[in-house]
Amino acid sequence: MIIASHNDIYPLDIEERIELAPGLLGAMAENRARMLAALASSPRAVYGVNTGMGRLAAHKLSLEQQAEHQRNLLVGRAVGGPPWLPETDVRMLLVARLRDVLRPDAGASPELALFLADRINDRFIPAVPRSGLGSAGEIIPLSHAFQTFLGIGTVLEDGVETPAADALARRGAEPYVPGPKEGATLIQGSPLAIVHAARTWGETQQLVDLQTLAAAITIDVMGAPRDVYQPKLARGDDHRYTLMHELEMLISGSSVRAGVVQAPVSVRVGPRAITHADRVNSDLAAALRRWREDPTDSPAFLDGEFVPTTGFHAVELGLRMDAVSAALVHLGEVSVQRMNRLLDERFSGLPPQLAVDPGPQAGLVPLHKRAVGELHALRRLAAPATLGSMDTSAGQEDVQAFAWAAGEQTRAAAAHLFAITACELIAGVQAHHLRETPAPLGLRAAYAWLTGIVPPALVDRPLGPDVETLVGHLRESYFNDLTTLT
Repeated sequence: MIIASHNDIYPLDIEERIELAPGLLGAMAENRARMLAALASSPRAVYGVNTGMGRLAAHKLSLEQQAEHQRNLLVGRAVGGPPWLPETDVRMLLVARLRDVLRPDAGASPELALFLADRINDRFIPAVPRSGLGSAGEIIPLSHAFQTFLGIGTVLEDGVETPAADALARRGAEPYVPGPKEGATLIQGSPLAIVHAARTWGETQQLVDLQTLAAAITIDVMGAPRDVYQPKLARGDDHRYTLMHELEMLISGSSVRAGVVQAPVSVRVGPRAITHADRVNSDLAAALRRWREDPTDSPAFLDGEFVPTTGFHAVELGLRMDAVSAALVHLGEVSVQRMNRLLDERFSGLPPQLAVDPGPQAGLVPLHKRAVGELHALRRLAAPATLGSMDTSAGQEDVQAFAWAAGEQTRAAAAHLFAITACELIAGVQAHHLRETPAPLGLRAAYAWLTGIVPPALVDRPLGPDVETLVGHLRESYFNDLTTLT
């Protein structure tokens, strides 16, 4: 993949080899020369370059101190520890940082960009902490990530902590020596929040689609009345209209069970709950698009001047991820209750507990207990992670966004909802087998796909492995477009 501009780096989950275009490197060299000239001629203090950082910004640095300062910025702030971020997240973090380094307002050298691109290409994975990051931005995880470029700290090789110096040597790379401003550039901004937001958006979009499928299957096997799902009821709400139209396509032709006047609330309100999750996830995507345009460095080199920015305060992303977490919790509550009603013969018209032989067999009630346990863990993730500022840096940093924490929390919530969704889908497959009625056209492929992964439980069997297997398939092979199921 040839990168000719920082805008070419999107999305962040780039797996192919990265090559920086000669024209881009030439432009970076020219911009770097302008930045260094402005730095040399500026009578003003330039934060983090010829001054200390935080409360120590009033301390001017001598030329000798400046030479060591950029290295020290990456070393002295590496105070975190395990657990470490997973490899996929660290790789995306490096890609996000490369995008920032390539921006003209960073004023970074082409040498730094090339070194960073080489480390992405040779699968260099720094050990980056995923908790205990109590700073206004992300200086703790970023210092852990980029001190490794100096041959300091540890990297992960097959999950094992390895000295960064040894990992560089095996790659034939000399430790990088950061030039003026480059150490500050590497630890500024909130690229980890951006990584979490990007992953959150993708996982939530999967769950919106999968919850739509789960709701449709439960409606079908319960023989629930259809009137409440008419798209015309969503007039004025494009999000809900689109989702209800998709739902209508899936359940079209499904029969309504005789004597059922109204389905339980959990079965009826699914479209509203799913629409809300889709809407807040769309808000997160819009915030991500805006965030890509904001300068991340501070100070940024803009129009020949060094300008302080607030790119470290990713509250727009953090609060939206908190909103996504709350939406996922509600989806989990609705899904678990739908499954509960599906196991109850009074609502489903099927054998109790969806057992082939009720009494001698327990059926799927134990599976519902798994879903309840997942929901219990999921509910504890509803409290906003972004809120909770405390005074640090002797009062210089008196507010934190904790957007990275919101990302960790939302993705944990998504993991629980994937498990809940898998449980409901397994119950739906079991109910479809017991009802012995033809599947509607819109769900025919979905039933076949799911049954091929998790066949009906004709006798009691341990379903834990089935849940894990299905979750893996849902995460990797989910249907982006529900119309592909027809």
